[in-house]
Amino acid sequence: MNITYRTQILQSDNKSVRQIVESTGFFYDYEIPIAVELVEEALKKGQEISGYFFVFAELDGKTVSYTCFGPISCTVGSYDLYWIATHNDYRGKGIGKMILEKTHKIIKQMNGRMVIAETSSQEKYAPTRHFYISNNYTKDAQIKDFYDINDDKVMYVKRL
Repeated sequence: MNITYRTQILQSDNKSVRQIVESTGFFYDYEIPIAVELVEEALKKGQEISGYFFVFAELDGKTVSYTCFGPISCTVGSYDLYWIATHNDYRGKGIGKMILEKTHKIIKQMNGRMVIAETSSQEKYAPTRHFYISNNYTKDAQIKDFYDINDDKVMYVKRL
C-alpha cells in the first residue's frame, strides 16, 4: 500500500471530503456540510488564520482519508481533532491509524502537547471509541445527554 500524505489544501478537497464523510455512514446529513465548510474556510483564509489544519492521505493519487484539527483558543498546546474519516471502501486497512499518527507528529511540531477527540456514546460509535482507545487516547470525560437524551458526549485525550 503506497500511502502519501499532504497538508496543502486543494480546491478538489471539497469534493473529496464530502465523499469520504458521506461514505462512512457515521454522520448525520446536517454534519456533512460542516466538514466541507471547514475546508472552504481554510481555502479562503488559509490554515493559520482559519485555525483549521488538514492532513490528507492519498492512495494511488486518490484522497481516501483526512483529519482536520486546530488549536484550542485560550490554551497552551491543546488541540481539537475536529474530524478524522476514512472512505468506507478503504476502512480496516490501517489508514486511519497511520493518518492519526501523522497528525500527532504535525501537532507536536506545532508545539502541541494534547489532542482532544469527541464522539457519541451511541452504540453505532463503539468502533470509533475503540479506535481512540487503541490509539492510546484515554477517556477523560463524558457529558450525559449532551447531543440528545441518551446520547452522551465522550471525550478522549491523547497526551503527546
